[in-house]
Amino acid sequence: MKTTKIILGLALAFSIYSCSKDDNNSFVSTEDAKTSAKIDAMNDDVSSLVEEQEANTYSNAISGKVADAAFSQLTTCATITRVPAFGTAPTVGQTVTKTIDFGTGCTLNSGNVVSGRIIISFVYRPEATSHTITYSFDSFFHNGIEFNGDRTFTRIMISTAANPILHPQVTMNMDMTATLPDGRVYNRVGTRVREIVEGYGNEIITDNVYKVTGSWVTTTPTGASQTSTITTPLIVKMSCLVVNKPLIVSGIITIIRNNTSSTLDFGDGTCDNLAVFTVNGNSYNIVIGN
Repeated sequence: MKTTKIILGLALAFSIYSCSKDDNNSFVSTEDAKTSAKIDAMNDDVSSLVEEQEANTYSNAISGKVADAAFSQLTTCATITRVPAFGTAPTVGQTVTKTIDFGTGCTLNSGNVVSGRIIISFVYRPEATSHTITYSFDSFFHNGIEFNGDRTFTRIMISTAANPILHPQVTMNMDMTATLPDGRVYNRVGTRVREIVEGYGNEIITDNVYKVTGSWVTTTPTGASQTSTITTPLIVKMSCLVVNKPLIVSGIITIIRNNTSSTLDFGDGTCDNLAVFTVNGNSYNIVIGN
């Protein structure tokens, strides 16, 4: 699937990067790259869920659900409540709040395991061309990593030369923390832009393809700061749901710390759970998702 210049054991990677705290802060470690990929997987799962829940309110204001549950990102283990309650259509200008409750454990169609709640809020404006969606986490875990922080989506309809049909583009403003099971904390601040480039216009989720761009700054548990930029757009294929794999299938993120550059390459478009991390001329396979 993905090729690497050199494939070494993770034990060697850790020995390279564990010489000292100063060495760890001089360039991105394999562990930092693995965590970054896991945060990216969470972002794409949550982006899809939030976009779906807002869109469902406009496509079916009474029930707030897609006509066929088989096309939903969610599995039956998630419970959704809404204010105003389902069965009553929102009025124009009214604030809609939807809560997705995953309980103590729920496996998404992507294969990732989540728990806790995501709370979504937006103003109901069916005729608007720009929509702002805010959401927050309540004891939310994604594959064992706890996420905290409020975030905002802005969704607009655009037309491009590559896709002249009006289609959504969502800009995500991120300011969040990721706490690993061992207590280490990563903070990420930045912007991701997610545009649907294929499959828009029907209720079938699995034929959707998204292009993701953006950049952000991450502070690691050691206090090091690094800047990540999507230098080759990430491609997200929802068709990977049918093989129960993480959804980012290609694209490159370039990470710079202390003027040292490294890359995280998500591959050639194949539905799998691998990325390749390259630093200082060495490459390592990274397993993402659950």
